[in-house]
Amino acid sequence: MEAEPDLVVLRSPAQFKALGHPLRHRLVNLLRQRPATLGELTAALGSTKGTVGYHVRVLRDAGLVRLASTRQVRGGTEQRFELISKEFRLDEECGDGAKFLLDAARAEMSPTRSDDPGHTALRHLWLTPDEARALAERLDTLVGDRQPASGPETEAYGLLLSLYRADIPRLPPARGSDEQ
Repeated sequence: MEAEPDLVVLRSPAQFKALGHPLRHRLVNLLRQRPATLGELTAALGSTKGTVGYHVRVLRDAGLVRLASTRQVRGGTEQRFELISKEFRLDEECGDGAKFLLDAARAEMSPTRSDDPGHTALRHLWLTPDEARALAERLDTLVGDRQPASGPETEAYGLLLSLYRADIPRLPPARGSDEQ
């Protein structure tokens, strides 16, 4: 098995196209847990080997998945696949990156179950550039160390964090106000 790079920066149209399909997005999430065979991926997704094999090939062609190992089974060769990295980041020059992530998150969030403890909220903060950088670093530290749990009692939850400069104009001070 090759050494895993710290992260992969997504920049090519092939990478975005590969990750833009809901089934391929789910495959990536499965492979974040551990390397898996086509049979294991097929069972987890409730799909067919042909469909999963096609989508794994698209991810491989985009440079996001690689062959981890092979072994002989019943006269055939079983292939085990893995992500080239468990962490993907968007290239800062990629204008469609935020839309891509929001579309993926929206697909995961809908539909929610009635017993789902999830929470989605949009908040705006007024920060200096230094405060924004410090907050981004704290958020990265907070979620950067989380690894998939192996216990059967655990369930996967998505966490979408985005710190961005919002296009919100500033109102002038109210008349007769001392606020600046």
